[in-house]
Amino acid sequence: MPQTYNYDQYNVSFPQDGVAVVEINRADAMNAFTPNMILNIGKIFNQLATDEDCRAIVLTGAGDKAFTAGLDLKQTSLAGSGGKDSARTMISELRPLLLSFQNAVTQAEKCLKPIISVMHGYSFGMAIDLTTATDIRICTSDVKLSVKEVDIGLAADVGSLSRLVKIVGSMSWVKDICCSARIFGADEALRQGLVSAVYKDKKEALAAALKLAGLIASKSPVAVQSTKEILNYSVDHPIEHGLRYTAAWNSGALQTADIPEAVKASLTKTTPRFAKL
Repeated sequence: MPQTYNYDQYNVSFPQDGVAVVEINRADAMNAFTPNMILNIGKIFNQLATDEDCRAIVLTGAGDKAFTAGLDLKQTSLAGSGGKDSARTMISELRPLLLSFQNAVTQAEKCLKPIISVMHGYSFGMAIDLTTATDIRICTSDVKLSVKEVDIGLAADVGSLSRLVKIVGSMSWVKDICCSARIFGADEALRQGLVSAVYKDKKEALAAALKLAGLIASKSPVAVQSTKEILNYSVDHPIEHGLRYTAAWNSGALQTADIPEAVKASLTKTTPRFAKL
């Protein structure tokens, strides 16, 4: 039976074979994240990771105004409950809370199904935290991006500072946007490599994301998920270690029935059909 997804403020749908769309569904609040929403996005990616009907994922936000405006400050308290000194509050309350948020966002990275983020409108704070943990980022020409946390007296603490430095080539630019919290647009994001494509509007961007997700979903799931795993490993390891890990991983993956199926399809000019994982 197909898996079911029932999470507050999210819609999960399968508009085409092998492709899941995860929509942040809180448009009346510009898709701002509550603490429970942060935890739930991790649960969704964790569930999709084991859903045999899912081979690629598109992440988007409901409405026309925002992918997400960031953290909902009205519903989020980063202060302790009182009655404790600051060290005890940090150890017993704030650190576990931040770690749970970080772990939830990291599920996007750990999920072996490739995730395509489609950013539009306001894409602040959590938008950067979340999408930098995904695999492919595209946006609309009117997107407004910002690592916004310093404007509320915080260093971004759910992933932006750790991941941007690995995604973007210029540390100068990363420090510029993270220390100033200035808003920047699609052209600058494309130039710096934060996104790989810019589209006219949300409709066009979402269509492009679905087309790409469909293409990915048509490939061998063993090959695609192996590729994501090896690329993620290689980011943080020397080439020699990456090659060794590739050899170890592919020792098992090369036994897949997908290789003869793909070769046969190539020789006969037919469409290969790969079994679910």
